[in-house]
Amino acid sequence: MITVAVDAMGGDNAPAPEVHGAVRAARSQDVSIILVGREELLRPELAKYSDAKQLAIRIVHASEVVTMDDNPAKALRSKRDSSIRVAARLVRDGEAHGLVSAGNTGAAMVTAKTVMGMVPGVDRPALASAFPTLKGKPTIMVDVGANVDCSARMLAQFAVMGDIYSRLIFHTEDPKVGILSIGEEEHKGNDLTRTAAQLMKSLPITFIGNVEGRDLYTGKADVIVCDGFIGNVALKVSEGMVEVIKHMLQESLAATITRKIGYVLSRAAYKDFKKRVDYSEYGGAPLLGVKGICIISHGRSNDNAIRNAIRVATEFASEHVNDRIASELNEWRLDNGATTKAALI
Repeated sequence: MITVAVDAMGGDNAPAPEVHGAVRAARSQDVSIILVGREELLRPELAKYSDAKQLAIRIVHASEVVTMDDNPAKALRSKRDSSIRVAARLVRDGEAHGLVSAGNTGAAMVTAKTVMGMVPGVDRPALASAFPTLKGKPTIMVDVGANVDCSARMLAQFAVMGDIYSRLIFHTEDPKVGILSIGEEEHKGNDLTRTAAQLMKSLPITFIGNVEGRDLYTGKADVIVCDGFIGNVALKVSEGMVEVIKHMLQESLAATITRKIGYVLSRAAYKDFKKRVDYSEYGGAPLLGVKGICIISHGRSNDNAIRNAIRVATEFASEHVNDRIASELNEWRLDNGATTKAALI
């Protein structure tokens, strides 16, 4: 059975959503869960569920908590018994296959990289987020915040990792990979995007060139690569836009509905729309490139988001995503000359 460690103290409203999400996951998935955090808080929270003793859930005590205000590097050095660090150690030591955290993103990334280590051939880990599209299948954006400054080589590595992620988790047969730029034409963009595009042309992926911001939702590309600064701005703009649209739809429905049947149909359509754009349905963003599985969820994650993040971690373990990333990057090094190797890996 796959085991997932949950940083039960990281989220904005921890530990209630983490514990509830773990209970829901243990009820519906073939997974064992370790709740990591202050035992004196977790045990009474878990005891609220009558079937808790029958579920594959256990608690591992961690005396410290990394807050959203903590500096990631300082927290790594000073809070050695934090819930995120203890969870990462469980993965490193083989007691868990992966971890889920809705805590401080920077701290989760630094801790995972330091404690769990990096996949050979990857310079920096990258966060991959799924965006809903008109075609029904999500587009994967890599990176959405792990690396503010990137090199062309890093973007090329992100492209390979995103391609593997799309194939194994979303079962995309031949993912179309694009690089986010200010125009579709090859000459548009900055030095980083133009240099990275040249590298991606020689990769064993289906590279379609430049894509624009609007293509994030059209499904034109299955994987879109960018640096973490641009990716995080796109992610936060998208989150804000979704909230505004949901609010506007609610207001419009309430103002225009005149018949009961119309109300029922409109509410059903609204619920369907809300589910399609709800971040909690995707659970969290996997941190690609670290040796162990690390799923980073939104700070305000509810129990549904935690349950789905555990599901994603389980899928990553079942599909051996990290092993495939290491294997394909290694094959690329072996199959190509020293010049290309030095440029890419």
